[in-house]
Amino acid sequence: MPIAIAIDGPAGAGKSTIAKLAAKQLNFIYVDTGALYRTVGLAATKNNVEPKTSEEIDELLRKIKVELTFNDKNEQIVLLDGEDVSSQIRTPEASMMASAISAVPAVRAYLLDLQRNIAKTNNVIMDGRDIGTVVLPNAQIKIFLSADPEERAKRRYDELIEKGMKVKYEDILADVIERDYNDSHREIAPLKPAEDSIMVNTTGNTLKQSVELLIEIMKENM
Repeated sequence: MPIAIAIDGPAGAGKSTIAKLAAKQLNFIYVDTGALYRTVGLAATKNNVEPKTSEEIDELLRKIKVELTFNDKNEQIVLLDGEDVSSQIRTPEASMMASAISAVPAVRAYLLDLQRNIAKTNNVIMDGRDIGTVVLPNAQIKIFLSADPEERAKRRYDELIEKGMKVKYEDILADVIERDYNDSHREIAPLKPAEDSIMVNTTGNTLKQSVELLIEIMKENM
């Protein structure tokens, strides 16, 4: 029976980076569910569709095709209508649109089966906002990963600067705080730990320390 590890937590907590590295060491498939919402958000932006207009969202979902594929290193590639959009979905604008689009019930339903089907046939580490509570409620291991907003904003700022983007730390921090509020107050699948989650706060940790900590937790609980 495949093993499923669910990692939830707020934006910028390092879920994707840590989960990706842990999956590589454990030879699991890493599934970044946030990329799926970012991709639907990108499609909405390209088609001038507002997240709050349910009829337009329903029509958009009927038109587009979102897929996850994996290369020979088990690295995730996300496709929108056959096009690799893995880089296009990593901007602050895409992040905010993902938060808005993820509050739409039709979008969550659209992506739910896709996420669950991957876990049915593979050992996976899946990260997002509601993996342990909604997507994979029967996951063998559930981790809620967090860090202070200021540290999460600094991590995201450094990441974007390294990519050559011109951004301000204050703007990134404001986005992190706004997204935290939006994610935890939405009606559908709000951000919260599952009752049986292991709580992990990585404030002050190096990336190496955080990865080692999570791998230790995963091995102890498998």
